[in-house]
Amino acid sequence: MPATVPVPEDLKYTEDHEWARVESDGLRIGITDFAQSALGDVIFVQLPDVGAELEAGDQLGEVESTKSVSEIYAPVTGRVVAVNEELVNSPERVNEDPYGSGWLCVMAPASLEAVEALLAPDEYEQLTAG
Repeated sequence: MPATVPVPEDLKYTEDHEWARVESDGLRIGITDFAQSALGDVIFVQLPDVGAELEAGDQLGEVESTKSVSEIYAPVTGRVVAVNEELVNSPERVNEDPYGSGWLCVMAPASLEAVEALLAPDEYEQLTAG
C-alpha cells in the first residue's frame, strides 16, 4: 500500500515505521503516514512516562486501532522528556496529522550519531514501496 502523503524529507525513519525529527528540545517521535494508514482508525494511544529511560528498540508505547494493537518502539536510546497529552482525548490526531499534531513523544537522545544512523527518507520510501 503506497503512502498517502509524501515522505517528509526533514525526518529520519525506522524499519518499524516510526519517524524522528531533531528539534531544539530533543528528538520528536511519531508514527509514519504509512503506519497510520495500515492501522486504520486510531482509538487509543498509550504514551511512555516522562523520565523513562529507553534503549533503542524498547517498547515506547502502543497505538490501538479498530483493526489491531501495534507496539511503538524507541528509535534511539535516550530519556523521554515530553509526551503529547492531547492524544489521550484525541487519538485520531495520529490519523489526521501523523507528522504534526499526531506526534507521540520527545526524547533526549543519548547520542546524535544514533539519530544519523536511522533511515533517510529515500531509504524509507524504498522500504514501503514493496
